Amino acid sequence: MKKMKKIILSLMILFAAISASAQVYVGGSLAWTHDDNANVGADINQFKLAPEVGYNLNDDWAVAVELAYTHGKTSSAKSNAFSIAPYARYTFFEKNIVRLFLDGGVGFSTYKVKGTDSDNGFEIGIKPGIAVSLTPKLSLQARYGFLGYRDKYAGAGAGRGSISGLDFNPNSLSLGIKYEF
Repeated sequence: MKKMKKIILSLMILFAAISASAQVYVGGSLAWTHDDNANVGADINQFKLAPEVGYNLNDDWAVAVELAYTHGKTSSAKSNAFSIAPYARYTFFEKNIVRLFLDGGVGFSTYKVKGTDSDNGFEIGIKPGIAVSLTPKLSLQARYGFLGYRDKYAGAGAGRGSISGLDFNPNSLSLGIKYEF
């Protein structure tokens, strides 16, 4: 019994020490797009909410996970998509208030158009980004582009099948905020 108390007390002290120096951050992005796509013959409206939580390991490296929900609507169909994308962030340049980074990770998604079967997809790749510090704890960040492989991934236009390579599609632009505790 005494040994169990010592183990529990040691774990509590360890957790408190990690929490005291924690570099946890939260952030995310919100997007709305409208596409008057002549190929589909209908307007496409899409709303995306993508919160994220992460942990700064040091000045250069962080690990995080992004959860995203996307809702799409045309005159003839509605769709919903959910994705989870853990990633590692490497900051390779920092000057004053500007930081350039690369987010490398994997993502898993499920996408469903009302009245059809759901479609699952994944991605693996790198997304370049920039962060601008507004205060020591708050920054604006943007990611644009993708280098890697996607297979029916919801965040990349579900139903497109497999794609690989470098993608600078305007829809890959993500703007958001980050708050460090």
